[in-house]
Amino acid sequence: MQTFSTPDLTDAAPDAQVIELQWRNFGAHPRFAGQAVTIKCHEDNSLVKQAVGEAGAGRVLVVDGGGSLRRALLGDMLAEEAARNGWSGLVINGAVRDVDEIATTALGVKALGATPLKTEKRGEGQRDICLQFGGARIAPGNYIYADNNGVVVSAEPLV
Repeated sequence: MQTFSTPDLTDAAPDAQVIELQWRNFGAHPRFAGQAVTIKCHEDNSLVKQAVGEAGAGRVLVVDGGGSLRRALLGDMLAEEAARNGWSGLVINGAVRDVDEIATTALGVKALGATPLKTEKRGEGQRDICLQFGGARIAPGNYIYADNNGVVVSAEPLV
């Protein structure tokens, strides 16, 4: 992974967007980047489970869980599967669980918080749609750059 700093990226590319949320790092990689695959779901991680089972090819799974902290959209088993399948990381507008295990997983994970409760699998949600949260619009294929400063979204590659 090429080294970058999101403050430097936003200085050099003023059209880049920042997802204006206060993120917590959960994965072993605090810096990660890749093209976005998008999922919108609420307290149901069926589509997340399906996506991490696919070849990640260095992409970033961006999950809009509506900011809910009631149910975890990612746990240790799905994080391990994502790492095995080559995902660069996940950006989750929601919660995760199994945080001690995820912390040792070779993956970037940004989320709003943690909860011990898993989701129910109802098969609900949408994939590969434009998302809007945290003051940013995230389209499938956009470039995502995440580090300890935050998450940047760009239609064009920045590094």
